[in-house]
Amino acid sequence: MNTTEADNAELAGAFWQALYSRDWQKVAGFFDDASHYEDVPAPDRGADGARAITGRLRIGLESIDAYRHECERIVAQGDVVVTEHTEHWSWSSGEQVSLPFVSVQVIAEGRIRLWRDYWNLATLLDGAPGWWLEHIMQFDVDDFERLADGVPPPSSIPATGDTPGN
Repeated sequence: MNTTEADNAELAGAFWQALYSRDWQKVAGFFDDASHYEDVPAPDRGADGARAITGRLRIGLESIDAYRHECERIVAQGDVVVTEHTEHWSWSSGEQVSLPFVSVQVIAEGRIRLWRDYWNLATLLDGAPGWWLEHIMQFDVDDFERLADGVPPPSSIPATGDTPGN
């Protein structure tokens, strides 16, 4: 691995640390106006620019009670970094899901310019609580940038074991 590839792998590792610490300001610093993020199986087109990417991430992750990241491997070749990892999500209402990912990131000028996440939508839909799915589905790409500074909490979160719609 040459210096550029090592630097790119290190940048990706630092990004994952910031994301799983929910350090939203630091997360935004890994992107710029030319950046694009896409959850490939999701129905929307993704987010463009640092603020919209941060807002989109916050929509899904802020109302998760806890999440843990298991990184299997990070591989860099040229400006492309591939991360194989699993995210373990837990909600305050008791549901849990382990979601395997492959993330592909293209690094340019010290920023993540393209980030695509590949995961199984059915795994998430089968494990996530109905209230959370309703919460995230109320937002669309036009909301992402405006929510970079914070997302309104879900209107109601059922107590543990009381999960209508799931």
